Amino acid sequence: MKFVYYNDIGRVVSIHPATVNHGCIVDESPIKPLEERELVLTENTYPWVKMWDYGVELGLSILVSPKPLTK
Repeated sequence: MKFVYYNDIGRVVSIHPATVNHGCIVDESPIKPLEERELVLTENTYPWVKMWDYGVELGLSILVSPKPLTK
């Protein structure tokens, strides 16, 4: 499954390292404003998304974690 994040925030967003550790395939470079980033999730999952604002110095970080689909 693919998930696309569009950065409409106006600030640079970094990819949280756990995104890759949890099984997503993604370009880990920072996402610039008005840029899209495609994340590939493992089969039969949906994206669970969380964003943190660490302030001016450290900026924004997004975590995308594949969660299993349940029936």
